This record gives sequence, C-alpha cells and structure tokens, in this order.
Amino acid sequence: MSLKILISDPLAEEGVAILKKQKDFKVDILPELSPEELKKIIPDYQVLIVRSQTKVTKDVIKHAKKLKYIGRAGVGLDNIDVEAASKNGIIVMNTPGGNSISTAEHAFSLILALSRNIAQADRSVKKGEWERKKFMGVEIYGKTLGIIGLGRIGAEVARRAASFQMKLIAYDPFLIPERAKSLGVLSVSLAELFKKADYITVHTPLTSETRHIIGEKAFRKMKKGVRIVNCARGGIVDEKALARAIEAGIVAGAALDVYEKEPPDKTGLIGMSKVVTTPHLGASTEEAQINVAIDIAKAMKDAILKRGIRNAVNVPSIEPEIFKIIEPYLALAEKIGKLHAQLMEGYIRKVSIRYVGDITKYNLNHMTRSIIKGMLAPVLEESINYVNALVIARDRGIKINEEKTKEIEDFADLICVEVETDKMKSSIMGTLFTKIDPRIVKIDRFYVDVVPEGHMLVIYNQDKPGIVGQIGTILGRNGINIAGMNFGRAKRGGEAITVLNVDSEPSASVLSMIKSARHIKGVKSIKL
Repeated sequence: MSLKILISDPLAEEGVAILKKQKDFKVDILPELSPEELKKIIPDYQVLIVRSQTKVTKDVIKHAKKLKYIGRAGVGLDNIDVEAASKNGIIVMNTPGGNSISTAEHAFSLILALSRNIAQADRSVKKGEWERKKFMGVEIYGKTLGIIGLGRIGAEVARRAASFQMKLIAYDPFLIPERAKSLGVLSVSLAELFKKADYITVHTPLTSETRHIIGEKAFRKMKKGVRIVNCARGGIVDEKALARAIEAGIVAGAALDVYEKEPPDKTGLIGMSKVVTTPHLGASTEEAQINVAIDIAKAMKDAILKRGIRNAVNVPSIEPEIFKIIEPYLALAEKIGKLHAQLMEGYIRKVSIRYVGDITKYNLNHMTRSIIKGMLAPVLEESINYVNALVIARDRGIKINEEKTKEIEDFADLICVEVETDKMKSSIMGTLFTKIDPRIVKIDRFYVDVVPEGHMLVIYNQDKPGIVGQIGTILGRNGINIAGMNFGRAKRGGEAITVLNVDSEPSASVLSMIKSARHIKGVKSIKL
C-alpha cells in the first residue's frame, strides 16, 4: 500500500524528485488549494508539505485523520498551527538552515542600498530626473554595524560586513565571548549596541521578548544618523516609532523586508522617501528554494522510512508508548528551561541537570533536550527544536552535565536544573503532582509550590508585613487579576520570594511600580 504525500505549495523539482523516486510514495502536487478544498482532500494523506502560502489551521488539522507529518520548506511556522498538530500526534518539521545565506545576502544588500540611496535614485532616473546631489550617500567602511541575534543568519551577515571592514558589535543573550571573538564581533549589551551602532540589523525570532525591541525607548538611546535594517520578522521593529524617529532626524533611513502587517499599508512609514522596502524577499532566491525543497524532502523521506527525525519542532523521536508516559515530564522540563531563560542574566556557561527518582529508568536525553530547547528558544533566531538543541548549545560553548539518582529526596520524581552564567548561578527544581500536573517546587534557595503556566510575576523581596497588600493594590488598580500566589523565604524577616500567576501580562509601568514599592528588591515578568 502506497503512502500518500500532498505538496500544496510550489516546491522546487529537485525536492519533488527525491520523493517520487520512492516506489511506495504517491506524490500529488496541488498548489493554490482553497481552505475548503484542502479540508476536503486532506483526510486521504499521511504527509503534507507546504511553503508559506498554505495555511495549516486547527480546522484543517481536525480533518486530517491520517496525517502523520507536516513539512515546511522554510523556517517560519506562522502558517502552521503547531500546537494543534502536536495534540493530534502530527510531527512538524522545517528547514532552519536552507535559506540562511539568502537572507543574510538580502540583509547586506539592503545595508548597501540604504547607504547609497539606490532605490530612491533608481526611481528618480526613471522619471527622467538627474539629481546627483539629492542622493549623496555614505560609505560603510569603518562604520559600526550592530547585529541583534548572532545565530546562523546573523553570523553570515557579520562575515560579509567584515569583508567591507565594518566594525562589528552584537547583542545575543546566549552568545559567549569566545564565539563572538571567532567571528570578529564584540559582544555588548543591548543598550551599548544602541548607543554605538551606525547601522542596526536584527536577526531574531518574533517573541514576547523581542516584539518592538527596537522601539521608542531604543531610539532615544541611538546616535543621530543611525540606519535600521529588518529582514527577520515584522513586529521586532515598532514601525510607528521608527517613522517618528525618521521624522525627528534620529534615524537617517531604514530598509525593511518584513512588516507588522503584510502586505503593509502604503501610507505612513512605507511611503517615506528614506525607507527602502522589499516584499519579504529574504528567502527568495533560486538557490534557497532548491535548498529548502531538498532539505524537507530528505527529512520527510527519512522520517517515513524510520531512519530518524530531524528538525522536528514539536516532538522528540520517541516510541509512542514511552512518549505517552514521559510527555508530562518533557513539558515540565521545557518550562523549567523557559523559566531559567527569563530569570537569569548573562551568558550561559554551564547547565547542570540532576534527575531523581522513578524517571531515571527512562531515556533522559529527551528531557535534557527539552530543558535546553526551553532555555534557548526565547532568544535564538534559529527554529530550535528537540533535535538541534544540544548541537546549538555545544556550538555556543555551553557545557551540559547530566546525572541521575534513584535515591528519593522530598519528592518521588524531581528535575533539578542549575545554570551558571558569567554573572550568576541560579537553580530551579520541578516535579509532577498526580503524575500529570507540573509544579515548580524550588527557585534558588526558596521552596515554593508554583504552577508554571501563563503569565507570572517572580518578585524578590524582604519578608516584611504588607508585601501582599501593596502588590495586590498595584495589580488591582491596573486591572490585573491574580490567579495564584505563592511565597518562599530563607528565614523569618530575611530574603523572600513571591510568585504570582496573573491573568494578563503586566506593562512596563506596572513592573516599575512594583519594583519601586517598599521592601521589593526586584521583579521579573515571566511568560510560559
């Protein structure tokens, strides 16, 4: 019996040929299906391969009764409901490395076009004008390029900028100095990057941490005449704030390939003469399209033939029976990693993981991968997943130690994760209640009982009367409901921790009010 594969977006023939060579694969190429047409035929297929046009929604997945794999020929997964796929046992794979060169070259092309007013001059000449003085440019030689996110694409941009003898600085919370040095890049804080850069290019995913990372406050820190490039994701740059910064003379120009709304409105920022725009062309080269087609075809073939799963973004490669047992532990492990990422400061040097109790009889590599995935995912541009998490950590010089013991401590099962950075050490312990409900039971030296989900506030304070009242008052006045509250203290009257689950994300002003309150030492907003 043949396995049916649906390719619902145009895919380079080089990739299609790999699948057609397998005699048991029946490959149907049906681009430009409407959502209703896709829902009608998807029940017959075990594999779906898409690019960016097909929207694999929750509704589509609901109809995909036989579907086992979804392949995205590219990096972005905005058009695939990964959560719905996971719940239905569908493995989602992408191709994170296939378009790195293409996107890096496009970003650098925009840096050059921005410097020499190429797009504006082109339009002028085609209108019959000859205004050489109007399009006076600047050299990039000797200028400082600030790179936000030094993953695959950011590193390729750095290599090209170095050949033009630009000075290179970068901000990446998970970039160790040795890695930066190997690329000829000086690792700096985000504030320092904003202060020193003549050009700023972003290469990070769009997350709650990176949304509007280049916004009103950032522009106030930048030197006059800075130029901004975004070939990563729309929403990383606050477009309204960018327009105001251009009008104020802070920003000399901007080049955008991605937008908060695509296609963007013609008015406002897009209509400005100092803004160069392209219609999301970062991965639009013949070579990149061939690369991603070949990559996804090979990955799909290997997965189907049980030769291993790579670049899976939602589930590790585990036998179904075992996965069902350890799935709650994997979720707990990833949440511990995410919590560490949002609490710690500095570059990660070392991650020490200790597993305690009954869970030690399973293959713990999957849980370690989940921890590292959760820890690195919030800030890395790569589509980090269970397959590549340990490789990326190793490439960034992060040491990972893993140990296990069957000796029962305070809990039947326990995952203990300690992170050492260049600035601090932090530890988090987690367990499961009733074998399915995740709990954080210790943060550093404070014992707690916290449900790790949704929006949270972790507040460091002195153990003094009135803490609960003033925090509750601030949140209440700002319409933020408290869903859960937990406390931990080292000793009576000493240092303590307050952890809150809240129904909505506190604004920066609310966090500032809490931090300024009496006996409060610090506050972190967490999203899990």
